[in-house]
Parts: sequence; structure tokens; C-alpha cells
Amino acid sequence: MKWLEKYANHAYALLRIMAGAMFSFHGLQKILGVLSDFQPAFGTQIWFGGIIELVGGLLIMLGLMTRWAAFLCAGEMAVAYMQFHWKFQFDANFFPAVNKGEPALLYCFIFLLIACRGGVKWKLDK
Repeated sequence: MKWLEKYANHAYALLRIMAGAMFSFHGLQKILGVLSDFQPAFGTQIWFGGIIELVGGLLIMLGLMTRWAAFLCAGEMAVAYMQFHWKFQFDANFFPAVNKGEPALLYCFIFLLIACRGGVKWKLDK
């Protein structure tokens, strides 16, 4: 499988682009109500989360200010997981599969990786 190594940056760039695009769609749902019946009230914590998702996701997807955007988005997902999914419960809800926090946790660590590596390839940053 060593032959795949030469495609590592391409695969990483695709991960960054797709994660950013999917994350920004969550922001579109919250802020503009795209394919959703739920819209949080202006200025609430969930509304600010939607702004971070929309803008941060687009910046990550485009590879513009990638490290900063990814770090902010990773933090948002860490807060989302702890506050809305785990809730510091040490029963069965401790596990992401039970508390439905798997997407938040995955986004958190994917964005942490992106914050560490940056845009790498197919990016608008220099």
C-alpha cells in the first residue's frame, strides 16, 4: 500500500474540502433555514454556532485562513459535544453512540487535524 503515499496530500485536501462543505451546510440550515424547519433566535448561542459553521466551513473548504478557521470550528464542536451531547454524564450517555454526539466529536478531531496541517493543497492561502 506504499503506492498510496504519493496521494496523501490529495486525500487530505479532499477531506478538508468535504468536511468544510458539509460543516457550512449545517450553518446554512441554522442561519438561513435551508432544508430545515428550525431557525434559532438571533444572537443566541446556537445562532452564533451557525455563523461559525457557515463562515468557518466555507473558509476551511476554500483553504483560506484554514488553520484559524479549523481551530475555531474544532473548539465549537468540543463545546457542542460537551454541552449538548455528553452533558458530563457518566452513565450510558457517556458514549458518543448513545448520546448522538458522534458527528460533533468527529468534526472536532477532523478540524483539529486541519488546524495542525493547514490547507496543504488546493487552497486560496499562499
